Amino acid sequence: MNGKEKAELDWNGRTPVSRRFDDPYFSLENGLAETKHVFLDGNDLPARFAPGFHIAELGFGTGLNALAAWRCWLDAGQTGRLRFTSFESFPMAATDMARALEPFEDLADLVTQLTDAWAQGPSLTTDTIELTVVLGDARRTLAQWDGTADAWFLDGFAPAQNPEMWEEGVLSNVARCTAPRGTFATYTAAGAVRRGLETAGFEVTRRPGYGRKRHMSVGQLP
Repeated sequence: MNGKEKAELDWNGRTPVSRRFDDPYFSLENGLAETKHVFLDGNDLPARFAPGFHIAELGFGTGLNALAAWRCWLDAGQTGRLRFTSFESFPMAATDMARALEPFEDLADLVTQLTDAWAQGPSLTTDTIELTVVLGDARRTLAQWDGTADAWFLDGFAPAQNPEMWEEGVLSNVARCTAPRGTFATYTAAGAVRRGLETAGFEVTRRPGYGRKRHMSVGQLP
């Protein structure tokens, strides 16, 4: 990862914490369980998987969400490639990524493929996944993107610490790049985020969150 501003980390045990945003990259309780509850279940996956299915994400972080989606795709017996595009402003070093993902033994074979590729550049293509990470300020890179996603993982740092990722302009571009009847899921139920997504055109629902988070948000584009 050259030419981009890097992630600055502290560690809480085995969990990376963003020094810039003072927020952990995933749940201190169980990051993989959180991903499954919020992003997979929140987007009704794997039930909605189909050939060419495209997931887009705000906040690649450690890559845990991408790996969980990839494993879900494989376990569902899908053929062809899962398409996964993520937008990341502050990429993590490959060594830090490997350290953060080491506890997730169920993903070990996929972790190795990701971290080996990540050391060379922000993409990974195999027979079963086409992963692209778009580096740079997500407000700018998403505005320039002409892709269309079937499901969104909205996983920027907490709105209170990283409000730029949750601006109405960003959420409007999320809706612009969503297929008809496409969905989103996010761990946050902050009122400003829900209103921004509704303004963008999504039908938004609040659901029970993971762990100590009381609520999360999901939605669909009519």
